[in-house]
Amino acid sequence: MSRSPPALTTLVAVSSLAIAGCTAQSAPTTHTYYIAADEVVWDYAPGGVNQITGEPFGEAEAFWVESGPHRIGKVYKKALFREYTDETFTTLKPRPPEWEHLGILGPLLRAEVGDTLRIVYRNNAPFPNGLHPHGVFYEKDSEGAPYADGTGAADQADDAVPPGGTHTYVWPVPERAGPGEGDSNSVFWMYHSHTDEVQDVNTGLIGPMIITARGATGANGLPEGVDRELIVAFDEVFENESYYLQDNIQQYTSDPDGQFMIQDPFGQPMVASDPMATPDYNLMNTLNGFIYGNLPGLTMRVGERVRWYIMATTNFEVHAPHWHGNTVLIRGMRTDVATLLTMGMLIADMVPDNPGTWLFHCHVGAHLDGGMTSVYTVEPGV
Repeated sequence: MSRSPPALTTLVAVSSLAIAGCTAQSAPTTHTYYIAADEVVWDYAPGGVNQITGEPFGEAEAFWVESGPHRIGKVYKKALFREYTDETFTTLKPRPPEWEHLGILGPLLRAEVGDTLRIVYRNNAPFPNGLHPHGVFYEKDSEGAPYADGTGAADQADDAVPPGGTHTYVWPVPERAGPGEGDSNSVFWMYHSHTDEVQDVNTGLIGPMIITARGATGANGLPEGVDRELIVAFDEVFENESYYLQDNIQQYTSDPDGQFMIQDPFGQPMVASDPMATPDYNLMNTLNGFIYGNLPGLTMRVGERVRWYIMATTNFEVHAPHWHGNTVLIRGMRTDVATLLTMGMLIADMVPDNPGTWLFHCHVGAHLDGGMTSVYTVEPGV
């Protein structure tokens, strides 16, 4: 389909006029990204210890991190979105140090209102998948979701890119994809594979997207008035729903045909020959794909204007992000605990005044037990 999105022509025509208080903007830009779904080996706790306690993993943590005859442990094969430098998909684009904390998440996509996101996508995984965005505009050939919508083959190529295949997704960014009344000057969206959403996301195919008001990007490339951005997904990964469950059983257990240790609904150990028997088996309670404090790079300085972008994923998720030591503003409210539901997205602005290393975690008890904990560090101001 090639029709223009409703009101987008008008939006582009006026994009150099005053929008959101700005009086002079550059011309709209098309941002091209080269993204592939790649097979990787992922370690949920690469430090090898509980970084929150500073001690080796104890009996309580062993359920999630130790491998054995009937346990996979903390290392899994996954498929993740990764960014390349060009359409040859031969050279990975390095992730800057300030974004190392993205972890398991795909590359950050960024645009201003009036711009267009163009993603050249390659599927290097052995199963069909694709890209589906939240918030931005898309026509049927760039939606990335298969269902009975009455479209023909030309508009369905995006729904399920076959292994080894490519597709170009085009996502214009109209005003309704940017900040609304009462928002800050940037808003947070996500993208993910929606071919088989449950399997795709649990396999690892999800990433972040930031849209800034027209003309509101500062000289540092961040939204004006922001010194540091951090993105954290409260990502409850159900590895039983991954495409690679059987691969991981074969690779990381020493008795792959035997019985698996699982938990009953009351948290007590039991055995089952079918690892799908309970949702507690292989349920990883992560922050950006890390557990027990292994998430790196949440750093800032006293007095910096820090914008936290927080998200959840697809499982039965209710989260309560909590910052120790400092407070945030969320929708104009001062707090240190947020509310986050399944596939939710929120922004929290912080100006830290309390230096030190502080806990950042989910306050849901089961998630605390499972390792949905980290720290952030506030260095003294300059």
